[in-house]
Formats: sequence, structure tokens, C-alpha cells
Amino acid sequence: VECSSVEEALEAAGAGADIILLDNLAPQELHAAAAQVKAAHPGVTVEASGGIVLETLPQFLGPHIDVVSMGCLTHSAPALDFALRV
Repeated sequence: VECSSVEEALEAAGAGADIILLDNLAPQELHAAAAQVKAAHPGVTVEASGGIVLETLPQFLGPHIDVVSMGCLTHSAPALDFALRV
């Protein structure tokens, strides 16, 4: 379940969500929310997403974050011009 606040995340986890995607949170807010979710629901997987790029990735890693999604890997990937001749 995609959540944009700790309140939404706790509600979703309490309703039975297996994975909570914390979207577009600043690193400090993200880590605080993830800690609260894990404290209340230890079996829930917590995913960080939204605006994360390779340069800022270390800020989003932490003990309560299980998965990080980075859209920049696909929508900002450079093009490669190549041809295949058979």
C-alpha cells in the first residue's frame, strides 16, 4: 500500500497490508515513519520510494527500510544507440 504519512502507513499495516511503500518522504521523516511501522508491525516490509537518485540513496538506507525503489533507473536512463545485424 502506497502511503504518504505515518498515519496512513500505520492504518494500512493495521488493516493487513504486507508491504508499506512510504512515498515522497524526506529522509528524516521516512526513517521516523519506518521505525513506527516496524515497532507496531514487525512483519511488515517497508519500502522507500519517491525522488530517490543514486546521489541521495545513502540518506534513504536504514535499519527499518527493507526495500528502496528508484524510478531514475528507468525514466532517467541514458539511451544507447546500437544495431544488430543477422
